[in-house]
Amino acid sequence: MRKIIALIFVLFICTSIFNITQAQLTTTGFSGDKTTWRGFDRYDFLMDTLSLEITPFKAVESEGFGINVEVKGKVRCLVVVPKTAAAGNPWSWRGFYWDHEPQSEIELLKKGFFIGYINCDAGRQWDAWYAFLTKEHGFSKKPAFGGMSRGAINAYAWSVNHPDQVSCIYGDNAAIMPESLAKIAELARHDVPLLSICGSEDFLYEKNTLSIENIYLQMGGRMTVLVKDGTAHHPHSLRNPGPIVDWVVKNVAKAAPLPDFIDDDFIKSYYYNTQSSYLYLKEENTWMTARGPGYTPYYEQYEVKGKSRYGVSSMIIIAPNKAAEGKPWVFRSDRMDRNALVDQALLAQGYHIVITPLTAQSGAVMEQWDGVYKMLTDHGFSKKPILEGSGVNAGECFAWAMENPEKVSAIYAVNPVMRSLMTKKNLFDGLSLIAKEAVPLLIVSGSQDPWFKEHTKVIEQHYKKLGGKLKIVIKEGQGHFITIAPEVIVAQITKY
Repeated sequence: MRKIIALIFVLFICTSIFNITQAQLTTTGFSGDKTTWRGFDRYDFLMDTLSLEITPFKAVESEGFGINVEVKGKVRCLVVVPKTAAAGNPWSWRGFYWDHEPQSEIELLKKGFFIGYINCDAGRQWDAWYAFLTKEHGFSKKPAFGGMSRGAINAYAWSVNHPDQVSCIYGDNAAIMPESLAKIAELARHDVPLLSICGSEDFLYEKNTLSIENIYLQMGGRMTVLVKDGTAHHPHSLRNPGPIVDWVVKNVAKAAPLPDFIDDDFIKSYYYNTQSSYLYLKEENTWMTARGPGYTPYYEQYEVKGKSRYGVSSMIIIAPNKAAEGKPWVFRSDRMDRNALVDQALLAQGYHIVITPLTAQSGAVMEQWDGVYKMLTDHGFSKKPILEGSGVNAGECFAWAMENPEKVSAIYAVNPVMRSLMTKKNLFDGLSLIAKEAVPLLIVSGSQDPWFKEHTKVIEQHYKKLGGKLKIVIKEGQGHFITIAPEVIVAQITKY
C-alpha cells in the first residue's frame, strides 16, 4: 500500500512538472532555430502574406543583427528574448527600422522585456503577429510601441485602431498619417501616454509632434516631449537611453486603483504644467528642451459631464499624488488653466483641487455645490475646504460661504467682484455671517484693477469693521490679470 501511495505521489510530482513546463512552452517558449542578437536569444519567423500562417525561420548568418533577406510571399518577423522575463511578460514592439539605434531595446531586454518586430507596414499582418505573441505565447496584451520616423507611422496607425491594446508609444522624429492624426484623441481617451523625441531642426517636428501634442493637451492626455537642440532627423534615439527605458518601464506598470469617490460617471484625464526644462545631454554634448510628465509633476483629473448620481454636472476633481493628512481640498469656482501655479503648489502639498459644477443655463447653482460638498465629505474629505475664485467667480465663493460659513476654512480671492448667479442676496451684507464664523480672507488684487476700489477696498473696510481676519496683498501697477508668487500664497493657505 505504501509503495502504491509513493508511486501516486511521484506521478503527481512528474505531472505537475510536465504541466508547468508545458505552460511555459505555451506562453513564452519558442520553437525553431535560434540565433543571437546583441547577447540575447533571437527567434525568426515567416508569415504568409495571404494565409497569415507563421512558421519558424532561421536567420541567415550574413545578416548579422539585422534583416536584409526577403522571402517571396512571406513577411519576416522576429522575437528577442530576455534572460529572465519580467512579471506579465511585457514587450516592446518596434514599428521600423529593425536594429537601427537599438540601445533602448537592449536595456529593455535587461529589464525583462521581450522585443517583437514584423517587417511590414501596419495592417492585417500586424493583427496576426499580435495574436501570435499574446494568445500563443502569453505576451502582455498591452505592448509598448517604439517607432522611428516611418516606424511611428505604423505604431500610430495600429494603435489608434486598437487603443485598448496599447500601454504606451515612444515616437522618435515621428511621422504620422493624417487619418491616424484624426483619431489620435482615441489614445488619450484610453489613457495611452506618449513620448516624443525629436531634433529641433527635424522637418517633422512642427507638423507632427506639435500637432499631436496640441490634441493631447486638449484631451487631457499625457505626452512628454524631448527636443534635442541643433539636431535634425538623424540621429534617432538618445545615446544614453535611460530616459526612454525608464519612461517605458513606468508606463507599462499596473495602474493604481481609482479613488473610492470615482465611479462610472467620471472620465479620467491628466493635469500638468507645460513649462519646459533645459537639460544637458552629456553623451551627445548638446542640450534638450523637456516638457510634460516626467519633467513636471502630473496629476490625475476626474471630470463628470452631464448629470451624475450626485446631482452635479461639469465638475472636475484633480487629485494629488499623495493626499495630505485630513484630506484638505480647495473648492475652486473658476476654470483652471495650466499656469495655475498656486493650485499646482497646493497639489504638491497634498490638497485636492475641486472645480465647481456649472449648469448649461444658470452657471453656479447652490444645490450642486452642496451636492459636491456632501459627496466629498462623505468620502473622508475635510469638512472645511478652502474656497478659491477670481473676479466674478470669487463672488460665487462668498455667496456659498454666507450660506455655509461653518463649512469654510478660508476664502482665497483674486481681484474679487461681489456678484453672483447663485443668489440674489447682497454679498457685502453676507460678510457679517462669514466674519461671525471667523473665516479668514486672503485677497490678492492689482492696484490698477478696475474693480479694486469698488470691491477689494470695500471688502477690506467691511471685514475690518466686523472684526474678521483679513490679509490683502496688493500688486502695485498691475491690473486685472496679475502675477502671483505661489510661495507666499501657499504658505498662508496652509496655515488655515
